[in-house]
Amino acid sequence: MIKAMGYATSHSFSRLRPIEFEREEAGADEVEIDILYCGVCHSDIHQAENDWGNTVYPCMPGHEIVGRVTRAGANVTLHKEGDLVGVGCMVDSCRSCEPCRDREENYCEGPNSWLATYNGPMKPKAKARTHDNMYRRDNTYGGYSNAIVVKEDFVLRIPAAIPIEAAAPILCAGVTTFSPMRHWGVKAGDRVGVVGFGGLGDMAVKLARALGAQVTVFTTDRDKLAEAEKLGVDAVLEGDRKAYEALESSFDLILSTIPEKHKVDPFVTLLKRDAAYVSVGALAQMPGWNHQEVIMHRRTIAGSLIGSIAETQEVLDFCAEHGIAPEVEVIPIQEVNEAYRKVKDEAVRFRYVIDMASLKTEMVEAQAA
Repeated sequence: MIKAMGYATSHSFSRLRPIEFEREEAGADEVEIDILYCGVCHSDIHQAENDWGNTVYPCMPGHEIVGRVTRAGANVTLHKEGDLVGVGCMVDSCRSCEPCRDREENYCEGPNSWLATYNGPMKPKAKARTHDNMYRRDNTYGGYSNAIVVKEDFVLRIPAAIPIEAAAPILCAGVTTFSPMRHWGVKAGDRVGVVGFGGLGDMAVKLARALGAQVTVFTTDRDKLAEAEKLGVDAVLEGDRKAYEALESSFDLILSTIPEKHKVDPFVTLLKRDAAYVSVGALAQMPGWNHQEVIMHRRTIAGSLIGSIAETQEVLDFCAEHGIAPEVEVIPIQEVNEAYRKVKDEAVRFRYVIDMASLKTEMVEAQAA
């Protein structure tokens, strides 16, 4: 077994605190990874605070992991010791259902669906109550830790052209916005709308621009208008009726990156015939929309879930080729609770990334005590 340490929470109302735990050593088709950086995703906060009602405690978040391979199993051919690698939202899937056979593991239809990097399988086995009145089931611990062990084909290659710390958010924010652009065929000359201008919105803008699209950002934050324009895109304040009227039936794709419940209706009329409004940020139940506006122009209201392993590698390579990287602020893990507060208060631009050297220092101090 591998002795490990990470930051986890034991209740929806608790702060993240250091805990010691063990990981199994790499099997024949697995690699052990020394974690260097881990991004802080808004999903981490939702999961830690049980906003979706499915959190397994202790909950150790982190699914934007960058590190180096320290050991490769006997049958591993894709990675070797010393390689710089990444791990995103998934660490395994059923491998036998139709989506898995189509290399779309993120839509795995197996008995338990895909295995998340933390919080266990998407479709957990039957729940069982314990004496402490908490539900227990299979769990996984994520990247807010010093090490992780993952199946080799769920590990990504990090291109040298991407700064190590900036590569972390690409593993979630990058592929989450890139996947629907690929699926709906965004190409040069298309018009793409991006609703929300946080971590996902920033990546969506940069990727759409690199694909040759004309981009418009919709934001509720007046201060972000100028920041969007610095990236060479148009920006509209949500609720600006005149601006919305001028944009009716003009977008080939609108991508919503907002992580909370929000109104869809204002954006439906902005879509061209056969165009799609795609939500990638909010898992909450959304308000309804005007079906007449959808039907009359054969518009689509859709969703997209992260991206496949192949798409994640593709977006990493695409970012390296086009010089794309998210805006990040590197923090020690001891500041992660304050980072959560700032993310919830929308007081950070754009993504926090944890430097895991700070955790390793804490481990040394704990061992010496």
